[in-house]
Amino acid sequence: MTKLCDVSIDDSGLPVPTAEIEQERKVAIFDLLEDNSFVLPQEGAPDGPYKLELSIRERRLVFDLHTEGGDKAAEFHLSLGPFRQVVKDYFQICESYFDAVKKLPPSQIETIDMARRGIHNEGARVLEDRLEGKADVDTDTARRLFTLICVLHFGG
Repeated sequence: MTKLCDVSIDDSGLPVPTAEIEQERKVAIFDLLEDNSFVLPQEGAPDGPYKLELSIRERRLVFDLHTEGGDKAAEFHLSLGPFRQVVKDYFQICESYFDAVKKLPPSQIETIDMARRGIHNEGARVLEDRLEGKADVDTDTARRLFTLICVLHFGG
């Protein structure tokens, strides 16, 4: 099976997440487990489904993967550098969106939401590029994983 069956976040050492961040995390993990595509393309890699633990160690994003039975499947570390600007932009546009929902007309909210989705898609593209040769994911999986990266990147 080419999917993730469990996703966890090791946020030890990070600030306690805000209620909003915690909600984003829960929704992203739920959606990810409902529908995802995740393949380890390396020759000899064990078949899935996989359990994924995401963490930040030594300023690197770590994907720690095990088989459903608990055997080590893979581990790879990605530089956070390529994500920094798009994560920052995403959080800024999300703040604008949440402010807009409180006081702007629907047409302006829709414009901000379209920009928010565009930045989210860009983050997913960056992730797909960074995972090349390590893991094959579809766009929806990359989007949900990007949400989790944002949660980790900013901690709280």
